[in-house]
Amino acid sequence: MTTTPVRPPTPADTLLARLDLLRHRVRRAVAARAEGDPQPLDDPFRGLYISDDLAPHLLRTVPAPLPPDETEQRAAEELEAAERAGAASPLRDLSLSPLERDLLLVALAPDLDPAYERCYGYLNDDVSLRRATVGLALHLCGLHPGEPRGRTALDPAGPLRARGLLEVQDAERPYLTRSLRVPDHVTDHLLGLAGPPPPPAAPEDPAHRLARRIVPAVGWDDLVLPDRPRALLRDLVRRVRHRERVLGDWRMRPGGGRGRGVSALFSGPSGTGKTLAAEVVGADLGLELRVVDLSAVVDKYIGETEKRLELLFSGADPARTLLLFDEADGVFGKRSRPVDAHDQYANTTTAYLLQRLESFDGLAVLTTNVHDHIDSAFLRRLDLVVPFGLPGAEQRRALWDRCLGLALPRSPDLDLGLLADAFELPGGAIRCCALTAAYRAAETGRPVGTGDLLDAVRDEYVKLGRYFDESVLPG
Repeated sequence: MTTTPVRPPTPADTLLARLDLLRHRVRRAVAARAEGDPQPLDDPFRGLYISDDLAPHLLRTVPAPLPPDETEQRAAEELEAAERAGAASPLRDLSLSPLERDLLLVALAPDLDPAYERCYGYLNDDVSLRRATVGLALHLCGLHPGEPRGRTALDPAGPLRARGLLEVQDAERPYLTRSLRVPDHVTDHLLGLAGPPPPPAAPEDPAHRLARRIVPAVGWDDLVLPDRPRALLRDLVRRVRHRERVLGDWRMRPGGGRGRGVSALFSGPSGTGKTLAAEVVGADLGLELRVVDLSAVVDKYIGETEKRLELLFSGADPARTLLLFDEADGVFGKRSRPVDAHDQYANTTTAYLLQRLESFDGLAVLTTNVHDHIDSAFLRRLDLVVPFGLPGAEQRRALWDRCLGLALPRSPDLDLGLLADAFELPGGAIRCCALTAAYRAAETGRPVGTGDLLDAVRDEYVKLGRYFDESVLPG
């Protein structure tokens, strides 16, 4: 008779066994929280507001640590004994104190079991706080919020944070509602999937994750624009360059808490040079561009979008940075009549942006493809609105010439006039056509001719979903 050998416990097994203990602790905390809670558990807006009944309850409730439980203590002692007997445990090998180890487990739980997200949101009484907060972690570890050893364990100089095992996020929040997060590489190590965590790197400015940095490398000669938009761009540079004299020395700064910043809207169809114009303005003023990544800024949880926008504005050095909100409709769009909580939240974000843009001391540029989508309240507060239209035939010829450059070999029969007259394309599309033709020329080893560019234009029309009129081609 053969017997199946018993598999020794893996690091993941010992870690999950400790999380099972935490599950019992969280269950006790949920039961204690629900007892006497006047707010219905099935309220869809729970955690988004404080009702009249809840406010007195909050003031009567004295924060208290979760009391110890004998069953959990016995189970914890059995786990400790198993680990000492040889069970693999990267958590034990970190040589943390029992409190530091428990804090790490509380923070780690939502990354291994999504059920903890909802439980933590309920215990935090805030649906946007789906990770353990400082206050919740201390509560689950049996500590009062003001107990010194809890704060010492979470101090930046303590082992958890100094060794990069635990991050305390949301520094602008009150201490007890700051979120705790375990980095992914630490989680992998605790599961036995990776080696020991490397030493922590220098802390990254969180604003850098929300915007892409560009050091401008273009000038006014790279812009092909009519006289009016070009004059307005020069006016924008003039306002930034002389604002200290006008607003400071001459005391022409408006009231209402407005800063010394300058803001402008670049409005026009896609591909007409709005982003390039912002880069040119930045280069003239010696500013670095921060192109805001709206996908990283806008968040579905209430208050998160404003928090990230604040990081952007406060992290931008007014003397060195141009903040560029490309496709700004996503955050500067028109407010609507509130129908539900989502509409009310969107309007709150717009109101926040209005006052934050006014108090910003730097240069902020917004771009949009649809002028009418921008809230009128923003338009009133902008210093300049620069229109970008589709280029005419003369400008298209200049764009074709500029996009092909000086180094690309050209065939003697190249007819840029034909391309400019026959095809109404914006500068961005012309650049795409020039690149397509250049790649084909690089493969064939011959100069770019009119036929190469016509083929590229045909491909571009297909990409844009437009009809390509073959009758305009030379016979």
